[in-house]
Amino acid sequence: MKFRNRRITALAAVSLVASLALTACGGSDSDGGSDGGSGGSASGDISVTFLPKNLGNPYFDISDAAGKKAVESYGGTYEQVGPDTGSADGQVPFINTAAQQGVSALVVSANDPEALCDALKEASDAGVKVVTFDSDTNPDCRDLYVQAATSEGIAKKQVDLIAEQIGDSGEVAILSAAANATNQNAWIDLMKKDIADNHPNIKLVDTVYGDDDDQTSFDKTAALLSAHPNLKGIISPTTVGIAAAARYLSTSDAKGKVALTGLGTPNQMREFVKDGTVTAFALWNPGDLGTLSAFAAKALVDGTIKGDEGDKFDAGDLGSFTVGKDSVVLLGDPFTYDKSNIDDFDF
Repeated sequence: MKFRNRRITALAAVSLVASLALTACGGSDSDGGSDGGSGGSASGDISVTFLPKNLGNPYFDISDAAGKKAVESYGGTYEQVGPDTGSADGQVPFINTAAQQGVSALVVSANDPEALCDALKEASDAGVKVVTFDSDTNPDCRDLYVQAATSEGIAKKQVDLIAEQIGDSGEVAILSAAANATNQNAWIDLMKKDIADNHPNIKLVDTVYGDDDDQTSFDKTAALLSAHPNLKGIISPTTVGIAAAARYLSTSDAKGKVALTGLGTPNQMREFVKDGTVTAFALWNPGDLGTLSAFAAKALVDGTIKGDEGDKFDAGDLGSFTVGKDSVVLLGDPFTYDKSNIDDFDF
């Protein structure tokens, strides 16, 4: 498998990890001066704080490590902060602290589209540039959103995969992350519509929430199988959820009988693909997502962009990107991992 601008390409597909997915803070010297705010010093130093949904999430470990590398590559300082569990209430104190410290930019994966807005707006008023990534807030609560892939593309990919694996017929369920997660809910709504419009013989019987916690997701998988004895497939659009579900299925009587797909990382899912628990799953490259977010933060602090539609900026080895409608920057398209290619990837 070849890489183009560090994004995995296969007929224009990038390796998906819009999302293990699933957080860092730092800063750097910029090539130019800040366009204002306490975050940019007179010398042009940039500090960037990454705030993931929660710490200890493999998806965000990857994205934030890449973000750290990017920040340091342009001379900035980086720090990763975040709650131990995925909740909006847990993220707010870290936003407030970043604002008080006068960081240049805050890169946040939002646990709720609304609940973070007051804190983010206060940070913005204090001169902090706000970039959301992976999971967005309302557009007026941030300067820019770095999106792993379009919601439509992510939703369709997961429905197509489960339909293929269950013969386009039977009962399926969704194992999501937090009930208020912006990206998860957008994907779920689109998956429901796709199933209703294009897969009349597939019935979505339940949607449950594992809160991006391994044990909770494991237990929810067990509960799904108990509550729905005719279940033929599970879609888990969260890296923590799909790995936990695979771990449960791999040692249960449902192995080989209940299909599982969703969004995961190759290193998380390799053993389950090889032992036959999982046939195929999808993801963008979370590392590329972190890299792009770090360079977007720099462009905002430097004043290279304001977040307006049509703004262009450079993201290092990833190349040049253009800001789209609603101040959204798109990384790429979902990519499918299966037994034939999973050993080509290491993240």
